[in-house]
Amino acid sequence: MNQRRNYFVHPTAVIDEPCEVGEGTKIWHFTHVMSGAKIGKHCVIGQNCFIGKRAVIGNHVHIQNNVSVYDLVTLEDYVFCGPSCVFTNDINPRSKYPKGGRWIPTLVKEGASIGANATILCGITIGKHAFIGAGAVVTREVPDYAIVVGVPAKITGWMCECGEKLYFKDNKEAVCKRCGRKYKKEGEKVWEVK
Repeated sequence: MNQRRNYFVHPTAVIDEPCEVGEGTKIWHFTHVMSGAKIGKHCVIGQNCFIGKRAVIGNHVHIQNNVSVYDLVTLEDYVFCGPSCVFTNDINPRSKYPKGGRWIPTLVKEGASIGANATILCGITIGKHAFIGAGAVVTREVPDYAIVVGVPAKITGWMCECGEKLYFKDNKEAVCKRCGRKYKKEGEKVWEVK
């Protein structure tokens, strides 16, 4: 760890000040963090990443190599971004007609995982503990605990917070085989029963 900071920055990374980086975070080779970015505690940001000036990254987030988290993308706590997954913040980009920072926000809720090479269109919310399959193109909201795959991404199942696939009895109730958490389902809405 750098003696002047309570987080680690590889010598090849560029950190534009001012920005917020939480304690215990590690920022690896050739990553660029823009001024104004907010990064929480105990995150790991892999090599060749970009963090935009109005990006917000929660605590314990893992961002694998070659991921750009652009302006107005928010990653809540415990989000996982697989290698080379893609976020967007402009639904109809035109080089000749720049928007001057008027981007469209995207929210990835707590505990969601995004697979390698997945593309997330802007203006949507990915629900908590959702799972986006590798190579998926997400074009609409993803409910909490949903597993989505394909182009465009479609719901193919449901996943427990711990990462185990859920199987709903009579399409209404499920108990996780790994951790014992209980869930209820109504249409495309799933919630944990405490």
